[in-house]
Amino acid sequence: MKCKPDYATLTVRPYQLLCIVCALGENDSAPSDPRLKELLEKIRSNPDLPIALRCNTADEFSYQAVGTQDDTGEGLEFNRKRDMDILLQLDLAPGSILPARIIFGRLLKAISSVSGICGYATVTSEAWHGCPRAKNGRYEKGHAKGINAIIPPRDTEEMKRDKDTSIKDMFASKAIKIRPHILLCAVAQYGGGTRPPFAADNLPEMIQHILKNPDTSITLVSGADWMMCGPCPSRVAQLNACVCGAIGSGGLYNEMKDLNVLQALGLTYGTTMNARALYKLIFERIPKTGGVCALDIRIAQLSVWCDSCGKNPAPCPDYEKGREMLMKEFAKA
Repeated sequence: MKCKPDYATLTVRPYQLLCIVCALGENDSAPSDPRLKELLEKIRSNPDLPIALRCNTADEFSYQAVGTQDDTGEGLEFNRKRDMDILLQLDLAPGSILPARIIFGRLLKAISSVSGICGYATVTSEAWHGCPRAKNGRYEKGHAKGINAIIPPRDTEEMKRDKDTSIKDMFASKAIKIRPHILLCAVAQYGGGTRPPFAADNLPEMIQHILKNPDTSITLVSGADWMMCGPCPSRVAQLNACVCGAIGSGGLYNEMKDLNVLQALGLTYGTTMNARALYKLIFERIPKTGGVCALDIRIAQLSVWCDSCGKNPAPCPDYEKGREMLMKEFAKA
């Protein structure tokens, strides 16, 4: 893994995020405003571009203030309050930096209407009149289109081609490369009745292959590796990353789950073992997913650490069922 001490960020005012969504409610393709159009084009060309949400504040966050050149015409105080109201709803501090995909996922989850943010039910003075578009429903219409209107999903035909190619590469390889935690996902899929063919990943095919060939070698690797995740709708090939989840931050906790599994097994990335021995170790040391793959359910839903595996108080009964089933299958081999 290469260290990246310097990385380019795109500075965005919080209100501009809402303006992009609002513009999409009026125009399906792109905003007409040149600045907003430029921002959206950059985000669509690189959905994981780091965005710095900066605004004008005083006190301890004044270090990241950006000046008034991008203020809209409603006035200094309104511009400040609107940006801060948005950050409050997003539960982010001024100057926060996150990938564009996560910021927009968070925005769509947290802010379904601009009422009380861009315009007010009671106008106390001309200084607080707000944006004239706040009451025309355009933001709400853009919001209803969802994240795909901002960041297009993977092409269906591309995913089908990647499914075929990654399966061939898996079967032809001397060792199947797989990130640690999805070894457990494969067990849960098996317990839940998922069998090949499965469009979204290659885990069911992997399980069937190693049941027939239990001495197949498996190498533990970091990231959303091609052999297992090639056809996944949430895979970003350029980053070898997973961006699943409600706000697109799946890669972060997926890595944490990988490390939890490695710790539980006493292994490290790069370890190669035959499938039977590896799964024997998994079944001995990880009888349940709680504390390994399942997040603490107290984590806030907007948190970048929020993960669907932790929403159930008794996480993943399919894993426990699949574990029992596969222990018997491996015993036959």
